[in-house]
Amino acid sequence: MNRLGGSGVEVSALSFGAAAIANLYTAVGDEEAHEAVEAAWQRGIRYFDTAPHYGLGLSERRLGAALRDHPRDHYTISTKVGRRLEPADGTGDDLANGFAVPATHRRVWDFSADGIRRTLESSLERLGLDRVDVVYLHDPDEHAEAAFREGYPALEKLRAEGVVGAIGAGMNQSAMLTRFVRDTDVDVVLCAGRYTLLDQSALTDLLPAALERGTSVVIGGAFNSGLLANPEPGARYNYTAAPSELVERALRLKSVADRHGTTLRAVALAFCAAHPAVASVLVGARSAHEVRDCAHQFAARVPGALWQELRAGGLLPADAPVPGEPPAKEPS
Repeated sequence: MNRLGGSGVEVSALSFGAAAIANLYTAVGDEEAHEAVEAAWQRGIRYFDTAPHYGLGLSERRLGAALRDHPRDHYTISTKVGRRLEPADGTGDDLANGFAVPATHRRVWDFSADGIRRTLESSLERLGLDRVDVVYLHDPDEHAEAAFREGYPALEKLRAEGVVGAIGAGMNQSAMLTRFVRDTDVDVVLCAGRYTLLDQSALTDLLPAALERGTSVVIGGAFNSGLLANPEPGARYNYTAAPSELVERALRLKSVADRHGTTLRAVALAFCAAHPAVASVLVGARSAHEVRDCAHQFAARVPGALWQELRAGGLLPADAPVPGEPPAKEPS
């Protein structure tokens, strides 16, 4: 278990992202969702992440139900604030937002102190819990002023009151997360898709800042929405169809992995976990089979020669940390 920043909250090195069990893209049954969470527990995963945004609350309801029989002090759970759910009169589905669920609610951006408390109270009700361990400001990209002026102070107050153990922000970019790390006292940030085998943009700003400040980083999107799990035409990259040049690059990475007797999935997970600022790698899975595969790949040893070949072939930056190497020393 790894501690998040200066907080007392600990997370497992591999964690479970509960967006997929909220009917991400296609429907998942209640039993299948429950089995996915149970498989994560059986494989030693003790950190679970969710959000109201995922399936209009379905992720929180399913995750809470699946964890109900497990001792509350034996796992860490995080949710997110910034999108408040309001009942909607409309019909249809939520596929425009990525989830195959009825459009029973609408999302309202709200980073106000009152909105954050109301959103968290609703999350606790859906989860069936009296507390969560970590709360993230969720995707404040277009709401930076409100997030820094109102949202962050509200989370800081909740932490001071002991309502939550750790606070942070979760985004699909590294620049604003770096600002959170440098300008606030967050314990952790969740960076999705910006530190992978295909995109190392967080290596230049976020990860060095996190090391300097003692802030933990959780890496999401290790497979970049699926392209690094199964590189083929039509695969998703950052939630949309992958460009052909990235499919080609992913296939080159897979070819190297094959030559060294491992899998691209194992290489992708090992790469994310190797940076010393990273406390946990968050994987989304929609079935017990996918969970077991991720846990197996995460535990697999990746040959050192593979990393050398990736660097030599221009597929990996020379300064990106890899397993088995001592961390680079800071310049004196």
